[in-house]
This record gives sequence, structure tokens and C-alpha cells, in this order.
Amino acid sequence: MWNYRKGLWRKLAVVIFALGALVMLTALQRQLIYFPSKAPADVLSELASRMGLQTWRDNAGEAIGWKSPGDPNARYRMLVFHGNAGYALNRDYFVTGLRARGSQWDVFLFEYPGYGARKGTPSEVNFKATATQALEALLAIDSRPVFITGESLGSGVASFLASTFPNDVAGLLLVTPFSSLGDVGAHHYPFLPVRTLLSERYDSREALSHYGGPVAFLLAGRDEVVTIELGRQLYDSYSGPKWLHVETHAGHNTLPYNPGAPWWGEVSTFLTSAKTGSLK
Repeated sequence: MWNYRKGLWRKLAVVIFALGALVMLTALQRQLIYFPSKAPADVLSELASRMGLQTWRDNAGEAIGWKSPGDPNARYRMLVFHGNAGYALNRDYFVTGLRARGSQWDVFLFEYPGYGARKGTPSEVNFKATATQALEALLAIDSRPVFITGESLGSGVASFLASTFPNDVAGLLLVTPFSSLGDVGAHHYPFLPVRTLLSERYDSREALSHYGGPVAFLLAGRDEVVTIELGRQLYDSYSGPKWLHVETHAGHNTLPYNPGAPWWGEVSTFLTSAKTGSLK
């Protein structure tokens, strides 16, 4: 009887420890998900100036990111939501890549709350709320089409905006996207009930079901973070006009962003032509 009770207490202790670990994981998940880089505003402004970029401010005068100098000949606007690590100025390759196609693009690099010099706390709720304000500000300026780029985690924000403003978002470029954050977590931690525990969802598959515009997918064949399988799942689930390009030998953070990469021109042509049906 004593050995039976002793074994029962041991099992109970294991259960209590496991529950405690799950509670801790739930409480700390945002610290485990977000990896913001911060820098003083003056340092970032100097860096932006050397890149030929300007501070992008909202209607209240708050700095919310960076923008290419306004070009009177630009026909389109691209709003960029970067990936998890770093800050917006680390993604100036979206500016150089798009503008290498000529002067048809004005590019806006959005900065998340809690990243760079911007105040705030990283969270899905905060990202989506501030992203909504940024898009609304762009739409209020003029009538030029607004396209959205979402890189990695930013693909979840971009997909959300497309579902919320389906008639205003002219098209999407999703770079190393994933179906949902729950799917990513379940892939890396199959022994945990990740989908149940996560408060941060970024469910792009659900979001894109409410959008019908052109979506370009750029995947990394050796993606070790979100996996190419989850990107393909998102591509396969989308029923609207779509384009797919896979960089077979690239990892999650080693895609060829150099302005001469052929996919830049293909993406630009696909999105701006707004053709219906799948191109690839």
C-alpha cells in the first residue's frame, strides 16, 4: 500500500510540475515570441538619412516608421511589415528592390510598437491596431493603390489587414509566411498543446479566406524557422489569384534580396497587373 501511495504521489508531482511549466509558458509566451531590437531615435534617423529614407509620421506627428522620398511619378505604394527580429530600417532592401524597377513605387517601412525607437509593447493586438491606423493614414492621403508586404511574422499582420480592408488592399507580397503561429509552435513543440496555450494567433489562413486580391508568395526551400511546408499550406489554401516562387537553397533569413534578383520584377508585374487566376 505504501509503495502504491508513494508512486501515486510521484505521478501527482509530475502532473503538478507539468501544469506549472504550462502556466509559466503561457505567462511568458510573448517574451518567447518577440525579439525586438531597440535603438535611440537620433541613431536611427542618422542611419535612415544615409539610406536616403525619411521619417514617416502619423496624423498625430508620432514617428511610425520610414519612407522613401515621395516620387511624383510613383503609381503605387507598398506598405512593409517586417519580420520578428531587428527593426524596420534593417529591411531597406524592400525599398531598393522595388525602386530598382523604376520610379513606380513609394515604399513605407512600418515600425512595430516596442521596436526600434518606438514606444509600446509587442503583441498581436498592438501590432494589428497600430498597423490598422497606419493603413488608414495612407488611404487618406491619396487614391493611389496600396499594396502590402509581410515578412515572416509580418505576413500575419499583412494578412489581417487584407481581411479587414479587402477592397482597399490592392495586393500582398508574403515573404516566408506561415499558416498560423499555432502551426509553427506545434511543429517545433509537438509534445505541448501549443495551439490551446497561445494567445498570439496570427492565423493567416483564416484571414486570407476573407480576401480575394492577388497574393504573391516567396518561400525559402530550407526554411528552418516556419518551414516551407507551412508556407505551401497557406499558398494551397488561398483561392484567389496567386503567384509562387521558391528559393530552393535559401534559409529563412538568407533569401536573395539583392535588387538584381529576378523575382523582384516578377512580383511587381504580377501584383500591378492584378490578373485573375493562378500564374504559377
